[in-house]
Amino acid sequence: MHSDIAIAQKTKPSPIVSVAESLGIPGRLLELYGPFKAKLPLELIHRQTTGKLVLVSAITPTPAGEGKTTTSIGLADGLNRRGKKTTVVLREPSLGPIFGMKGGATGGGFAQVQPMEDINLHFTGDFAAVEKAHNLLAALVDNMLHHDKGHSGLDPRTIHLRRVCDMNDRALRQVIVGLGGKSHGVPRETGFDITAASEVMAILCLAEDLADLKQRLENIFIGFRHDRSPVYARDINAGGAMTVLLKDAVKPNLVQTLAGNPAIIHGGPFANIAQGTNSVIALRMALTFSDYVVTEAGFGFDLGAEKFFDIMCGTCGLSPHASVLVATVRALKYHGGVPLKQLEKPDPAAVVRGLGNLEKHLENMSAFGICSIVAVNRFAADTDEEVSVITQRCKDLGVLCAQSTAHAHGGAGAEDLAQKIIAVADGCRNRYTPLYDWNSPVMDKIRTIAQTMYGAKAIDYTGHAKKDLRTIKRLGLHTLPVCIAKTQKSLSDNPKLLGRPKDFVVTVREIQIASGAGFIIPITGDIVRMPGLPRRPAAESLDVDQGGRITGLS
Repeated sequence: MHSDIAIAQKTKPSPIVSVAESLGIPGRLLELYGPFKAKLPLELIHRQTTGKLVLVSAITPTPAGEGKTTTSIGLADGLNRRGKKTTVVLREPSLGPIFGMKGGATGGGFAQVQPMEDINLHFTGDFAAVEKAHNLLAALVDNMLHHDKGHSGLDPRTIHLRRVCDMNDRALRQVIVGLGGKSHGVPRETGFDITAASEVMAILCLAEDLADLKQRLENIFIGFRHDRSPVYARDINAGGAMTVLLKDAVKPNLVQTLAGNPAIIHGGPFANIAQGTNSVIALRMALTFSDYVVTEAGFGFDLGAEKFFDIMCGTCGLSPHASVLVATVRALKYHGGVPLKQLEKPDPAAVVRGLGNLEKHLENMSAFGICSIVAVNRFAADTDEEVSVITQRCKDLGVLCAQSTAHAHGGAGAEDLAQKIIAVADGCRNRYTPLYDWNSPVMDKIRTIAQTMYGAKAIDYTGHAKKDLRTIKRLGLHTLPVCIAKTQKSLSDNPKLLGRPKDFVVTVREIQIASGAGFIIPITGDIVRMPGLPRRPAAESLDVDQGGRITGLS
């Protein structure tokens, strides 16, 4: 089979104006970024809609890949093939993983969004705008320290705000700024996070409109004055300029699948270190013009999907009509103890050993009360016996299951999944049930997530984290939801514990404040908000010829 980029480059996209018109959006209303990309004005959104929302998540990810985005795109194409006007809504890729190990985030095989190269690289500049807006605030903070010479009262030791860049760069995790003498600023220790973890990115994804965006930006917590009073972005008049930088980024981007069906791509937080969902605005836009909207929540159900329900749905009031759990034979064999290099070898017993991970995520899905289905993303090397292990277990548990071969066959390979989703979504009358009450104590909220979603026995707090809890209570932010930063490689906070670990303790080492976004962030285990590059980064394989044709992008 050809590579993803080869398949994408052989497929000629339709003019984006035609894609918009298929949704009922006149081409004259588009803000064009060339012939195949466009931004959609926020004025098009209707709040009262009848579209059905389908959430796609997955079991605990492995290096073998689960194909969550591929399944989402294939499902949307499959629904369109079944006569349902459907839009897939996805996050924008980050350059960090693209040049690192994970690769792009535009699907795979014959279930991709296009133009693949543009989307995976600079796209419409949204990531750059988020990065600039965030770093503008950081620059204004250091500028205030420099010019006020301490008269503002801001204590440099308490500044929580770090800078961001859209690249995996471990050398920037801890830095000292302001060196070189008095003319270069006030020396202090700080660091960088990846842009996807920026609070500005979270704000972009949770804002309802430009006015809400500005208000949230102004509510970003910076640090404390020497008298222990808090300082927010509004106190240094940063909100207006930050909003100016984001005035176009707040508009969702319209592109298309390889099949020519509409796709809206907007926002790009990671689910292991942020809330991991695309924007509320993108979902509302898609629901305005579609019978069905398929969206994904990053990494496993314990991370992205939990945050989708407890943060995003709790903020905007939306509720999915159905949820899909993507599983693969390869991933379950990996959780069953098979090394990565041996996953192609048939081993039904290993699939059985790995079923505990699938079962835990099914329990997690049921905790929210949404009607659900398992999608087995099937690969060519999977045997019927291996696949039947999964389908039979789902049958034993009373869970609907469907196979998908969207990677190899596009929407045609996801029609069975699409037909079952239609039945589930049309028949389900449930609204999601929140996992916890936002007004509960912070420690109770963390414990509920860790024990219910992860299966933890207990929670341990460092002295730093306990101090953060007191600060959060004093600032009156204890009623915010929690966005736990945790490794995506395990249900626990230890990436080496595969399958369904039990009797483990989750360690909360600190709790960061994202008052503008509207949540707090417990940092668990050894997770960091600035990833590093692997020994052999994907960047080493990328190139472009004299005609501008890119190679090596996956």
